[in-house]
Amino acid sequence: MSELMREHVARFNAAVESGDWAPMLEQFADDAELEFRGVPLGPLSGRDAIAAAYAEQPPDDTVRLLEEREREGRPEARYAWGAEPEVAAGEMLLTPSGGRIARLVVTFDRGVEWA
Repeated sequence: MSELMREHVARFNAAVESGDWAPMLEQFADDAELEFRGVPLGPLSGRDAIAAAYAEQPPDDTVRLLEEREREGRPEARYAWGAEPEVAAGEMLLTPSGGRIARLVVTFDRGVEWA
């Protein structure tokens, strides 16, 4: 399952560089949910709403996975922004379904650590 997380990050980073969000959005189920914690955006329900949000406010920095784990069958990761590659920016909590992302929670919690 962490392969889905790594693939999501790779597609996200490619989209930041190219401006083409379609390959990243393909990973989300039609009825996927995307929640951002710590920033005033969302939650977003459905791939179309997610696509609209990325079109309106495209991220301008890549991410890098610092650490990954699996909890209750779901992949989780601490991530950093490319501008500060050694500083945890938050966590990504992914719920897969049928090889796609059913739910993704992205926290903005600078310096978050795992025990």
